[in-house]
Amino acid sequence: MTRNRIYLCLAHMSGQEQKYIQEAFDTNWVVPLGPNVNGFEDDLKSFCGCDKEIVVLSAGTAAVHLALISCGVKAGDEVLVQSFTFCASSHPITYLGATPVFIDSEKDTWNMDPELLEEAIKDRIEKTGKKPKAIVPVYLYGMPAKLDEIMAIAEKYDIPVIEDAAEGLGSKYGGKVCGTFGKYGVLSFNGNKMITTSGGGALICQDTESKKEIMYFATQAREAYPYYQHTDIGYNYRMSNICAGIGRGQMAVIDEHINHHKHVCQLYKELLADVDGITLHENPSSKFDSNYWLNTIVLDENLHVVGEEHAYEVAIQGAVGGAAGVTHQAKTLHTDCEPNNNVEAMRMALDKVGIESRPLWKPMHKQPVYKDAPAYLNGVSESLFKVGLCLPSGPYVTDDDVRYIVEEIKKAIID
Repeated sequence: MTRNRIYLCLAHMSGQEQKYIQEAFDTNWVVPLGPNVNGFEDDLKSFCGCDKEIVVLSAGTAAVHLALISCGVKAGDEVLVQSFTFCASSHPITYLGATPVFIDSEKDTWNMDPELLEEAIKDRIEKTGKKPKAIVPVYLYGMPAKLDEIMAIAEKYDIPVIEDAAEGLGSKYGGKVCGTFGKYGVLSFNGNKMITTSGGGALICQDTESKKEIMYFATQAREAYPYYQHTDIGYNYRMSNICAGIGRGQMAVIDEHINHHKHVCQLYKELLADVDGITLHENPSSKFDSNYWLNTIVLDENLHVVGEEHAYEVAIQGAVGGAAGVTHQAKTLHTDCEPNNNVEAMRMALDKVGIESRPLWKPMHKQPVYKDAPAYLNGVSESLFKVGLCLPSGPYVTDDDVRYIVEEIKKAIID
């Protein structure tokens, strides 16, 4: 059977993008402001269905950075952040000279554990004499966190919440759009997200005043003079009118994309139902409404897969997720925390037949760069990292693709 390679997640262009991009060129709005920027922000505000404001930016990472600045994070401060996530959730904390304090996950959603969160707050106050400056929960693979509990703890200790909804665009908790619960909500429009602007992100703000503050820092912190005057350090983080034009076109298909991801999840569920030793991660209750940005499975450690004995024998060429062709050559074949051999064997088996899969995020508290950061742990994220695998889920993934993927998963299992 000959097939094109099936990728993990690529956003799908709708055809509307050309219209908005051409208008930008025709009207000479080829700058980080303009009609598409304003229109994209209005579209997102309408989609979120609330009275909050939106600022579109150059990246989701930029959105995290600016939210932290607005929350008053400075050198020497601490910020509570989910450990089970991509580094963009934590790196901006270090940009500001602050310290990330990592919080482990709970088993239901795989997101920030509320009990550990409160334990960490109490312990940091006792140890440092001051409260952490912000809480950054993440919606891993689109799954909402336990927001009732997290928001109640944040209110109890009067600590602002920055929701990292980069993977959770369109996910809902209790019928409310994720990213609209906290002081700020972070969105991403990277090329692999639910919709894309090729790169880019956005920050959901509480009100007009907070939007003005974010805009100020996102445009080099320029003062209102007829010349350039700067009281604060600012950043060149505004989204371009060209990229925003892509985003406006993508908004025409966002509901279609979300529905497709949910459909793919349901199909995986049906086709994997009779496979012992493999469990699909799903909404823990009706209150949770994941967009299923990436569908994920866990493999029982006793499930055996063809090629386990050859796992980690050969160094990977290139970096996970691309990295624009620039990589740091690995010095060893192993690290002190890695997926089990059967998970790596399954990844290799799928790769051989043109199916891209990937391990779950390696917890931040296990990253060498954060070896000295405080962490409050229960073992959940490490255990999930060892057994989890992400499956192709994007708009280009067809029903036939899903059937093929599950067929190849079954072939790789040793009875």
